Amino acid sequence: MAYRPSQKFKKTLLGGGAVVVLAALNAPAAVSFAEEKYHAYKIAQPGYKRAFGSWAPVNVPAPYSVNAIHAALLHTGKVLLIAGSGNSQKSFDAGTFDTVLWDPVKNTFKKVPTPEDFFCAGHTQLPDGRLLVAGGTARYEILNGEVKKAGGGMRVKNENPDKAVTLKKGTVFRSPSGVEYVSKFDVTVPKAKREFEISYFKSGQMKPWQTKVTAAEARVFVEAREEGPQALTTEAAQYEVVGLKGDAADDVYGLAQKLTTEKQDFQGIKSAYEFDPKAEKYIPVAPMKDARWYPTLVTLEDGKVLAVSGLNDVGDVVPGDNEIYDPATKKWSKGPFRYFPTYPSLFLTKGGKLLYSGSNAGYGPAEKGREPGLWDLKKNSFTKLSGLTDPDQLETSASLLLPPVQNQKVMVLGGGGVGESSKSTARTSIIDLSKDSPVFTDGPTLPQGTRYLSSVLLPDDTVFTTGGSEDYRGRSGSDILKAQFYDPKANAFAEAAEPTVGRNYHSEALLLPDGRVATFGSDPLFDDKDNTRLGTFEQRIEVFTPPYLHKAGDDRPVLGEGPRELDQNGRATFKTKDAGRIAKARLMRPSAVTHTTDVEQRSVELKLTKGQNGTTVTFDVPKDRTLVPPGWYMLFVTDANGIPSEAKWIQVD
Repeated sequence: MAYRPSQKFKKTLLGGGAVVVLAALNAPAAVSFAEEKYHAYKIAQPGYKRAFGSWAPVNVPAPYSVNAIHAALLHTGKVLLIAGSGNSQKSFDAGTFDTVLWDPVKNTFKKVPTPEDFFCAGHTQLPDGRLLVAGGTARYEILNGEVKKAGGGMRVKNENPDKAVTLKKGTVFRSPSGVEYVSKFDVTVPKAKREFEISYFKSGQMKPWQTKVTAAEARVFVEAREEGPQALTTEAAQYEVVGLKGDAADDVYGLAQKLTTEKQDFQGIKSAYEFDPKAEKYIPVAPMKDARWYPTLVTLEDGKVLAVSGLNDVGDVVPGDNEIYDPATKKWSKGPFRYFPTYPSLFLTKGGKLLYSGSNAGYGPAEKGREPGLWDLKKNSFTKLSGLTDPDQLETSASLLLPPVQNQKVMVLGGGGVGESSKSTARTSIIDLSKDSPVFTDGPTLPQGTRYLSSVLLPDDTVFTTGGSEDYRGRSGSDILKAQFYDPKANAFAEAAEPTVGRNYHSEALLLPDGRVATFGSDPLFDDKDNTRLGTFEQRIEVFTPPYLHKAGDDRPVLGEGPRELDQNGRATFKTKDAGRIAKARLMRPSAVTHTTDVEQRSVELKLTKGQNGTTVTFDVPKDRTLVPPGWYMLFVTDANGIPSEAKWIQVD
């Protein structure tokens, strides 16, 4: 559709007679000004909005502006924005950690006391509607050339089978040559393991008891007390713990392979909390066994949570020691062993296997753990999946289960090279897991190579994608101010209204209960094309209103009274005056998103039955919990034109 400015608009734009025209002929800036005015006029027209949607900023009072690293929609309808230290060394050093709760209906904000640094933690929705938050930051990275004191991981051994040992932060370890290193955190080493061995003489008589003691071990990061080359070492050695006497000095000691001034990566924490949406506060639960920074948490069919990957307490990628959280006991247990790079995208599929799409957030070697595949948790087997174009550009890509989840199709969008690579791909790929031998096949390409693309499921069975950048962290002014709709049935993209705020690293987007999409965050390296001005964290919130809401106006299908949970048959009946208008129903799982990683969102197709009197609709929810993991969902209905209702919240147990 072509849009032409009115005569009044032309007169306003060209006010002052030929002055502006002459200025335009002599000054490119004036031309740009005129183009911007016309663009603003065009996108404000009702016809444009009905075709492409619209964007609007959210008024955020200054005290509540936050570096949104994580965003999660709660079943109260509020959005939890977690910053922690917000990628600010200054805030980290000051112990200033932020969380803000935003009510998008009332547009009110509330600060939530944040007990630890949840910067780059993992999170997932629990069956009762709480949000599990696990991991975060124990120490910021120090880059190459900036490390002044040698440091690294120290393995602390305890050979005492009767007593665990706790060494406080500041404990000194001394090398055989007398160089001293100081621990940066508290560390507790369990008791050694005592085993009794039974053996027999040839006569058959039992020999005297023999015992075998296996030393227990824990890790801690240490740093040389003094600067200088004398503290550098790349050879394994044993270190005494200064201050221990007698048997304790023999039983407890340190082992280190190398202590250097190489780059020191971020280090994770073991802490875990549940955020209670009703009390609006964090509640501590048992810590994980391993510290994790950049972990993925994914809810399983039984409501338990699998925690995978992350950087540990000495800055190494957790080598494959995964853990399972039980919401009933609030404790962790050992999970199946498998290595992944940080923030791997893992999706629960029909039958209970996890699909690893290959999407990840970066940390880890380029040649390890990056191939997509199906992970059978019970057998701990991994079947690699082929066919993916640009398999070397999966870092910072987006992945999602296409709607509805019953079709079992997963899409990968964009991505870039490993690390600070300038590579990016416009590739999208789709895999159909319902096939006997699934392989990835290419989908339609994005307008350009895109990293950090936000992708959100909508209740009309389309996917809204927005933002991202062509280069690493928006470098060289490469933010992409474009948005698209992907239609799974047509397997094609369609243009959407352009956002006004660039979004790259540390950005998020999620579906709101009213059918709009909210976008948050962005953490560019630089703010200019020449890469000379350091970037600043984007604290503005921008909300996208899809075309279906502009087409609807105030005429949307409405669900009336209904239950907050399913009956014993897995059904829910709602009153409605629009029964005859309702064409489809979807359960939409609320997002918990960070670093382009959102393994929570899924759209479930529901069978619907209309009451004989035309005033009720009954929805049947699939009983298969691998399709519908337990938790709270948004229930949307849409009419034949794809216009959705506002959501009703309902719990699936």
